[in-house]
Amino acid sequence: MPGVGGEPYGKDYYQVLLQEQEERYLTRATNLKRQIAQLKQELQEMSEKLKLLQEKKTSDLRGHLGTKDQEPNDILEYLHSQIDKAELSTGVKLPSEYAVVPFESFTATRVFQLEMGLTRHPEEKSVRKDRRDELTEVIEAGLEVINNPDEDDDEHDENGAILPRDAYHENDFIEGLYRTEKDKGTQYDLFYKKENSDKYRHVTLFRPFGPLMKVRNAAIDTANIIINIVVPLSGRTEAFARFMQNFREVCIEQDKRVHLTVVYFGQESLTEVKTILETVSSETNFFNYTIVPLDEEFARGHGLDIAVRSWIKGNVLMFFCDVDVYFTADFLNTCRLNASPSGFDLDVKGWGVEDVHLYRKFLHSELIVVRTPVAGLFHLWHEKLCADELTPDQYRMCMQSKAMNEASHAHLGMLVFREEIESHLLRKQASQTINKPAV
Repeated sequence: MPGVGGEPYGKDYYQVLLQEQEERYLTRATNLKRQIAQLKQELQEMSEKLKLLQEKKTSDLRGHLGTKDQEPNDILEYLHSQIDKAELSTGVKLPSEYAVVPFESFTATRVFQLEMGLTRHPEEKSVRKDRRDELTEVIEAGLEVINNPDEDDDEHDENGAILPRDAYHENDFIEGLYRTEKDKGTQYDLFYKKENSDKYRHVTLFRPFGPLMKVRNAAIDTANIIINIVVPLSGRTEAFARFMQNFREVCIEQDKRVHLTVVYFGQESLTEVKTILETVSSETNFFNYTIVPLDEEFARGHGLDIAVRSWIKGNVLMFFCDVDVYFTADFLNTCRLNASPSGFDLDVKGWGVEDVHLYRKFLHSELIVVRTPVAGLFHLWHEKLCADELTPDQYRMCMQSKAMNEASHAHLGMLVFREEIESHLLRKQASQTINKPAV
């Protein structure tokens, strides 16, 4: 990779990068081991408590009533133990800065976050209903603590008399911090202040996580679930040859429960694509593929619809795949375990948007949308060309995708400041030349 001014980065640069990456992996492994140990300990404790509860439930009526009285106490004891384990008053020694669980800050209308998510903005409105309801509940709970304090929280004058308190309201909330420790709960630090006053009220709340509860226990047989992998294509024969190499290793040699449908637009390179398919078929004895030639302009949504309609063998799971996508056999099983039918927007021409329309259909339905990284799915980098024929929304999304994948943030920054860095280097070299003693 070229460095500033076109010069390659030195060996030390890559050694530092490798060392930093190794430290991050070691830190993550240490944290995971610690969390696993904590979870095992908690699981053992809860198993013992559940065993005691089950023994009490099988006793006589009097013992059964005693169990009913005891259950709330057991749960309360568990929740208090979660509070004791959280970093509320005393910090925990951490191996490095990578092990810190960060806080997010918020006001009555904004959330300021490190993990920027889909919006890619550090500041956002509380558009998610669950987060908005959560923070509203927390702010109101903080007001309840201030306005209706326990006896221990009362303030007294010199004579021991209880001082009167001002009533606080929602508009007195200034800001808050919160963070979630995955194995303990969520901590909230809230700050309130009356107008024209320099006195703040600081309230700390904690929402402990309860014990695990069974929701579902079902068997899923994936042995006979066939996946029809659909690839819309126009040109890109080199990319298709690379795709077929991965398809051969993963689908034909490992998974063996797939069908491949290639929808090819146009006549250019169609013969080459057929040759690639026939070569793989003859070498591996694989015949579960279909090629659908279309002599028309590339339209991904339309191509996917044609592929679906060309399938005549009953219900099948469709994996709509790009030619630049690399996947593993484990990912195919992930598809089998998480699948629900719906439909694409067939009117979209060219690049993008049709998958966003499908995603929004899911959001507006009663289906549960699972948005998560998938370990066995990768999009291989390739130069992205954004055609003039795209609609403004498609072109903007195409350019946004191009910007996100063109280079790293640091490398783009180095390109922006390249002239400044080179000018500094020239000044230093000139200064050294002037100050060099004459021989």
